[in-house]
Amino acid sequence: METAGPVRERVSGHARAAALAVDLAYALGGMALLIVLWWLGGRIAQSNPDLFAFTDFAPGPTFARLHEMIATGEAADMAIPSLYRVGLGLLWAVAVGVPTGILIGWFHQARKLTNIPFQFLRMISPLSWMPIAVMAFATWDGAIVFLIGIAAVWPVLFSTAAGLKRVDPAWFKVARNLGARPWHMLFTIILPAISQDILTGIRLALGVAWVVLVPAEYLGVTSGLGYAINDARDTLEYDRLAATVVVIGIIGFGLDFLCQQAIARLSWHRED
Repeated sequence: METAGPVRERVSGHARAAALAVDLAYALGGMALLIVLWWLGGRIAQSNPDLFAFTDFAPGPTFARLHEMIATGEAADMAIPSLYRVGLGLLWAVAVGVPTGILIGWFHQARKLTNIPFQFLRMISPLSWMPIAVMAFATWDGAIVFLIGIAAVWPVLFSTAAGLKRVDPAWFKVARNLGARPWHMLFTIILPAISQDILTGIRLALGVAWVVLVPAEYLGVTSGLGYAINDARDTLEYDRLAATVVVIGIIGFGLDFLCQQAIARLSWHRED
């Protein structure tokens, strides 16, 4: 006779497979709806003499140009510099945001002292710093990385501080009673406890950085996704412009998915 354990596991496996199939159907349906609306917009542009110049924005010309860009390596050539700039900007945001977030999450006085200045600075558009960045940095890449970093630091900082505030104070009391030093406290309690919050902040920061990237690359650089969009606009290659937008969306979605998977792996809540 078959035991209850294997039966339960089989039922649970079927349930997960059914849920996955439903999620996949919704995802494909949403993408199909988006493409249909996109196609309708292209048809409207094609039938309107005032918008006829924008017919290359339609799905057909866009995907044809996208295939060409992938085959020739153009898509990779434009994406690699942008990924480097975003990665470096995020690295600086994490290097500044995590220690500062731990500081204001641990010390009540530091949190009260920095609350208004940080909230004020957070609400300033990162692109407002563009003239200062251009004057302060010797290279265009340095200015772009600065703009990305200053945009991405706030989600990391505030997520880190909020995560530390939620840690049970009894953990620190037990650790001190066991003779833990501040260095041990940081690496054995604080960082493991707030790792998921830090990754959540990085995920939010990545979204902000990816949005800031394109206008930031309108500066004097001659590479990257933002430069490609600006160049395609100036040369009236609207199929190339639309294909570049698709590349930006695909890469951004992929990066966000990787962050989401990392957060799920570090989650303390496990399904039975």
